[in-house]
Amino acid sequence: MFRNFFIICFLTGASGVATASTDFCRLNLPSTGDQVIAKAPGWGFHAHQQINRLAVFTLPAEMMPFFKKHLGFLTDNAVNPDKRRYAVVGEAPRHFIDLDVYADTSAATLPRLYRDATERYGADTLALHGIVPWQIQLTKYQLTEAFRQRDVRRILRVAADLGHYIADANVPLHTTRNYNGQLTGQQGIHGFWESRLPELFSSDYDFLTGSAEYLYSPQKAAWRAVFTAHAALDSVLRFERELTAATGDTRKFSFEERNGLTTKVYSADFSQQYHTLLRGQVERQMRASVKMVGDFWYTCWVDAGQPDMKALARYQLTEQEQQEEAEEKKGWLKRLFSAREE
Repeated sequence: MFRNFFIICFLTGASGVATASTDFCRLNLPSTGDQVIAKAPGWGFHAHQQINRLAVFTLPAEMMPFFKKHLGFLTDNAVNPDKRRYAVVGEAPRHFIDLDVYADTSAATLPRLYRDATERYGADTLALHGIVPWQIQLTKYQLTEAFRQRDVRRILRVAADLGHYIADANVPLHTTRNYNGQLTGQQGIHGFWESRLPELFSSDYDFLTGSAEYLYSPQKAAWRAVFTAHAALDSVLRFERELTAATGDTRKFSFEERNGLTTKVYSADFSQQYHTLLRGQVERQMRASVKMVGDFWYTCWVDAGQPDMKALARYQLTEQEQQEEAEEKKGWLKRLFSAREE
């Protein structure tokens, strides 16, 4: 029963809808009366898939034959890390970092190398408060190795994952312990900002970000992303709080039909006003994500010696490889456990 509930929750959560008074999906289990809670995934399925897809078109001509051929895979599998959050131990912390739990985030107290950070704080503390900038560095290394080994299946899987982690690093609410407004009486703001707003307005965004560029310091790029996102956090929370005070809950929410279910969502009018107050913030962060994903993919390819992507594009995944991919995803729905809702 939990497995069936989880699927429903992902279907409704993909569009950033809010059920009840928050963006959590709840189900009362008749056998125990306990409440099962899961949350819509980071950036929403729509935005994550859009970011990976658009990043492909920032790549140079030498990489395009391979990436364009597999555009569908990179788009569809952009959400794999969110699907693994409740099935793979250690997955959840890869999506965020609570910068505000550290007294000082300078290099002196928050080391940029994971090894150094582990020695200072311990792996458990880092996992509790998130490791996304370090995870980006690790996944960058993994993708470089996949390119170097000409491993088509691994290139695709790791490239899709890397795009996801990079996109999460650019979300302000992925940089704070107040990740869903639960500490300030703004429960539900996470899905509102990163799912509902892109769903309503991203069709009007300008995603012409320019060509992918080589990153001489991927580590700095990862940390720059989370610090830039964190700097926008005050506006995310303050504008929503002020608009709610001026508008009231009756005009803040409305109801829509989603997948045969009536769900409570942030109203179109409230969303429009909030989006206007943010002055293009969501668009800027999505654009930054697209450009950064392209930059990282390109850098990994260059660091691997620029393998011939035309030759790799001719490779076809075997029937066994395709079957293994499908079975792995089914397995994620069989191993569900509680994890921090991000």
